[in-house]
Amino acid sequence: MAEVRIDKWMWATRIFKTRTIAAEACKKNRVMIQGVNVKASRMIKVGDVIQVRKPPITYSFKVLEVTERRMGAKMVPQYLENVTTADQYEILELNRISGFVDRAKGMGRPTKKDRRELEQFAGPDAMDDFDFDFDFDTDNE
Repeated sequence: MAEVRIDKWMWATRIFKTRTIAAEACKKNRVMIQGVNVKASRMIKVGDVIQVRKPPITYSFKVLEVTERRMGAKMVPQYLENVTTADQYEILELNRISGFVDRAKGMGRPTKKDRRELEQFAGPDAMDDFDFDFDFDTDNE
């Protein structure tokens, strides 16, 4: 098998929980190859680098092998390499702690307005449809 649909591959390698969610991400222009938005039917091959924009950051994955079959989390590193840059992970870390840093001590609980502002900053679906059951090698510098 030399090529496979991008939505099938992203589902099989556990980037998304379901193939439907993977296809929706393509439809919402959140999946790119070389900076160009791709459709769910786009065929990928070994060596392609896929960018998945998941607000607030963009993950990058290099295709090591193609497959259409979903696999266990331990097998995923054989099929993809996480090439996400360190600056993207810094953005993610800043986003995680920002809710705590912005509030001055003694301000009490966040108001509805505060919650809405935080949700708008993080995005409506910040991390809900990724299926990362495995650890990424984060020493890519």
